[in-house]
This record gives sequence, structure tokens and C-alpha cells, in this order.
Amino acid sequence: MNYDYLLYLAIILMSTKLLGLITRRAHMPQVVGALLAGLILGPACLDLIESSTFLNQVSEIGVIVLMFMAGLETDTDELKRSGLASFVIALMGVLFPLAGGFGVAYACGVSSPDLSSSELLHIFIGIILTATSVSITVETLKEMGKVSTKAGTAILGAAIIDDILGIVALTLVTSMADPNTNILLVLMKIVGFFVFAVIFGIAFGFIMQKWVSMDPRPNRRHVIMTFAFCLVMSFCAEHFFGVADITGAYVAGLVLSHSTKREIIYREFDTVSYLLVAPVFFASIGLKVELSSMSSSVLLFTVLLLAVAIFTKVFGCGLGAKAMGYTGKESFQIGIGMISRGEVALIVANKGESLGLLADSLYAPIVITVVITTILTPILLKIAFKEKEKSSPAVS
Repeated sequence: MNYDYLLYLAIILMSTKLLGLITRRAHMPQVVGALLAGLILGPACLDLIESSTFLNQVSEIGVIVLMFMAGLETDTDELKRSGLASFVIALMGVLFPLAGGFGVAYACGVSSPDLSSSELLHIFIGIILTATSVSITVETLKEMGKVSTKAGTAILGAAIIDDILGIVALTLVTSMADPNTNILLVLMKIVGFFVFAVIFGIAFGFIMQKWVSMDPRPNRRHVIMTFAFCLVMSFCAEHFFGVADITGAYVAGLVLSHSTKREIIYREFDTVSYLLVAPVFFASIGLKVELSSMSSSVLLFTVLLLAVAIFTKVFGCGLGAKAMGYTGKESFQIGIGMISRGEVALIVANKGESLGLLADSLYAPIVITVVITTILTPILLKIAFKEKEKSSPAVS
């Protein structure tokens, strides 16, 4: 039996944490460091570690945990408060990047050997660009004390709706990966899954409440059963409804977002994520990048994809904000706040790769786009929210 995986895990954990600390010192998100670790360890640089079935499976669990935590963090009360304005901003922030990503992929003629038709791949590239990782934006706004501003509140609400719309779009596209798929049947399955999720979620919550009341150590057992619930939801979504497993994980988190144990559950999952599964997931993305496949056409596609990724969020979300009565400056701030793709885009890309929707050669453009948008967002936010200094009166 080969025990190399133990050494590989140790190297991945140490390198992701080390580079994560370095990037944090440089005022960049730690996810950038984890991605760089994968790039350095993989075929793009040192070629010390190869992607394997074991790493891919741990990575898949990492994706499920991250999506469950994203659902758990979703503030449905914020959705109610932000209302129509956030919905319009989010909708424009999905439609424009979707169209832009499709247009760039079509113009550059990108294709995948596993797909008979390239149109589905072009749509999927657009789906990746619809993602928004609000965590980087929130941290920057907190640092500047701008979370509670009108623009800050709109960004938070729109990002939540953006995630939900993106998940629905991802579900539709991944379900259409089979050329024999009936779109009406797909829509019926999606609706069926959400009905199942609500019923199963209510039943699970009721059973757990009864069980926990009889348990002398409720917190630990509750978290374990919650994890089981998340995994069952992921399995049922994929196996019975043809919906992406990460959608099941997200909805499981959403169902439990009002639980009285939410803080405890999130803290325990955060420990598991930080300790093992998240570093392996982000590093595994870097391990799949091969810079040798970056031909001149792929390089051109990368540049165009990055430009479209930035412009469509700023313009689309900004236009939606302007239509809902925000000032020009506030609209620009909202658009900037929605640029970062972060871990959400990587999760979507990883799902597409596992379903044969995304060729390996396209990983590098996506990772580069994610890294640069993640780094740029805090910088641009600080510029967008910078107050003009009042000129002091002239001394006579």
C-alpha cells in the first residue's frame, strides 16, 4: 500500500498555511495563498504533488463543507430588509457576467473534448463569472467602517441573492450536461428538490430538537447529526433529483440558518474546514493548473475573461443600483463590491470539471481571473469609498 498521500497532505497543509499567512500580511485574502501553494506544488511549477483520487475526494468534501457554511451564513432577515433593490442589483450582476462570459468564450472559440457541443461550455464560463464572494468585500468594508452604509447594505443583500441565482443557474446547466435531458423535466426536478428540502429540513429540525433536549451533551451530537444531514442532502440532490451536490449542501445550510445552534455548528464546521478540507480543496485547484497549456489563444482568452469579469459586475450591478435610485457614487461602490469571485467561482469551476463541462486547459484562465479579482476588490473598494478631503480656506 502506498502511503505517499500522508506526506502529500502534510506538505499541502504546511504550504497553504505558510503562504496564507504571507498573503494576509500583504493585506490579501488567505485563499490567494492557498491557491499559490497549489500552483507551486503542482505541474505549473515544482511538480512535487500530482492530483489523485484521494485528494479529489477530500477536495469534494471540502466543497460540500464550504457550501454548507455559505448557506449557514446566509442572513434571510437581510434579504427581507434589502428587498427589491438587492434583487434587481443581483439579477443584473448575474445576467451581465453570464452574457459577457458566454460572449468571450464564443468569440475565442473555446471548446472541451468531452462535449459534443461548445455552447454548453460557453454558458458554463458565463455561470462561473456570475459568482460573487462577498467575504473579501465584507472584511474590507468592516476595516473602513462602511458596512452599515447604504451601499454596504446593498452589497450584502445583493451578494446573498446573487449566490442563490447562481446556484439555480448552475443546477440548470449541470443538469443539461446530458444531451438527452428534457428541460421541462429538469425544472420539475429542481422544484421537487426544493420541496423535498423544506419538508426534510423541517422534519430533521423537529427530530433533532427532541433528541437534543434529552442529550446531556447536546452541542457535540447536534453538530455530528447536522453534518450527516448535510451529506444526505448532497447525496439526495445529486442522486434522486439530478441537482448538483453542492446545491444540496447550500440548501442544507440555508435550512439550518435560523437554528438556535447556528453559531455552534458554524464554529465546529469552520474548524474542520480550516484544519483539512478547505486547504486541500484550494490547493487541488492549483494542482490542476498547467501553464504549459497557456498558448497565445488561451492567453488572449485569459485577458479578455479578466476584463469582462471586472467590467460586467461593475456595470451590471451599478446599472441595477442606479435604476433603484442609488446615486452615481453609490452605484459605482456597489459594482466594485461585487467584483471578487473568490472561493465561489472556484467551487463552480471544480463542479464543472468533475462533470466534464470544463477542459483542464481552461483552469489557468479561471484561477488567474479569481486571484486578480480577489486582490483587486479591496484596493478598488478603498478608492471608491475614499472621501474627498475638504480644502482648507486660504490664509489672507
